[in-house]
Amino acid sequence: MPSTASTPIERAQELAYRAVEARGRRRVQLARRALEVSPDCADAYVLLAEAATELPAARDLYARGVAAGERALGPTAFTEDTGHFWSMISTRPYMRARFGLAQSLQALGERDAAVDHYRDLLRLNPGDNQGVRYSLLPVLLEAGRDAEAEALLDQFHDEGTAAWAYAWALHAFRRGGDAAPANERLRRAVRANRHAPRYLLGKQTWPGAMPAAYALGSHEEAAVIEDMLGDLWRATPGAGPWLAAQSRSARAGKRRRR
Repeated sequence: MPSTASTPIERAQELAYRAVEARGRRRVQLARRALEVSPDCADAYVLLAEAATELPAARDLYARGVAAGERALGPTAFTEDTGHFWSMISTRPYMRARFGLAQSLQALGERDAAVDHYRDLLRLNPGDNQGVRYSLLPVLLEAGRDAEAEALLDQFHDEGTAAWAYAWALHAFRRGGDAAPANERLRRAVRANRHAPRYLLGKQTWPGAMPAAYALGSHEEAAVIEDMLGDLWRATPGAGPWLAAQSRSARAGKRRRR
């Protein structure tokens, strides 16, 4: 099919899309070609950042991608389109670059800077198609910013994933200890994924890389929950014994009902 791209940024974006489908050296070559066509191609910087072998280099490439995306979109987009950014395909390269920048900053220990980027991504796109909340919430909990964490949990109060349920349970325990609110939150979480306690308690581990997809209630989902929240559960005094005791109680109750 012949190209319909009429501007340098459109032609560069087509090359970036081709690069996404490529592998290894070819991907990098296409990303660099895209930047030769237009230095405002944010997705090309995202692809180069993903190929970087050092975190500081990845961070810098993502930052260049953010700047490129800002140039490509222009200032008007950030005033007129805030609140529904992701619904416009033209904004997505910028959003991908900024999410990558936030994650690389987090990995480098620049937590406050990462939080600022995560929050602004949610301001631009409150529907959070990218799943920014799953990266922001652990950072807030790790930093002891529990009030902000609760506000984020409330913002997505209709979130039905098991990961969100286990995050609610942990937050409730940190706030009030082994009491009715936390126990109810944990019961909901266990109903959503009964395997997660074994992973969070270190009794079971997932072999290899994190699964790219999972079924609800599955071991794969439990592994993703552990990857997101495991360190926080282990770092919270008393959370492990409480989780173990509540899990034993839930299993015993289930056996009695049979």
